[in-house]
Amino acid sequence: MIVFVCLVFLLAGMVKGTIGLGLPTIAMGLLTLLISPLQAAALLLIPSMLTNVWQLFAEGAFLALIRRFFWLLCGIVVGTIWSIFPTLGSAHGYLSEILLGSMLLLYGLYGLFAKNMPNLSRYERFLSPVIGYLGGALIVATGVIVIPIAPYFQSLYLKKNELVQALGLVFTLSTVCLGVFLYQNPSLSFIADIKLSSLALIAALLGMHLGKRLRDRISEQKFRRLFFYGLILLGSYMIVHQL
Repeated sequence: MIVFVCLVFLLAGMVKGTIGLGLPTIAMGLLTLLISPLQAAALLLIPSMLTNVWQLFAEGAFLALIRRFFWLLCGIVVGTIWSIFPTLGSAHGYLSEILLGSMLLLYGLYGLFAKNMPNLSRYERFLSPVIGYLGGALIVATGVIVIPIAPYFQSLYLKKNELVQALGLVFTLSTVCLGVFLYQNPSLSFIADIKLSSLALIAALLGMHLGKRLRDRISEQKFRRLFFYGLILLGSYMIVHQL
């Protein structure tokens, strides 16, 4: 089990180091092949939190982003408390795997085919709370929040540094909310998962280092396409496997 977890986070870290994203997504997808989504989410806490905090503070003026996306952040908190989806560890656990598989499938399709997103900045004031709520509801249902947050931010046409930092802000808050949810969930393995999560962090950091070196030797565009194709296959398998 320990070897499997380390290999998963090594691969996920390598993907993040190469293309700058994908650590939680690919880790959740692969871990749930052998363990429950609840256990997988607990393993993600420490690696996700540290990498997201670094991403948040990599650039300055993050307070301006907090003010801009205040209602989106509030929506995330509300969504994690009152989710419309079956949550991780619920009696309908198989639905969490179907939702996660659907998220991976949508993320893969989005990454492959999304070119020019419609400009939704004029509707930002009204959309942000709704998108935030959906993101919060999905994080406690699947452990992943990249859909709908990433496409929404892209539709606002943020500058590159703003986009990276805004994602770091949302991912940091959502990881905190997920941690609170897991702590309140009666899972006897939570403490053990936290210890193993610390070990997974080392594997993820090593993978990120290897990914940065790989970035210099392989076309990022080609690697990115392989990554998204892999997500589509993995997501499709998870959906079919539970039907």
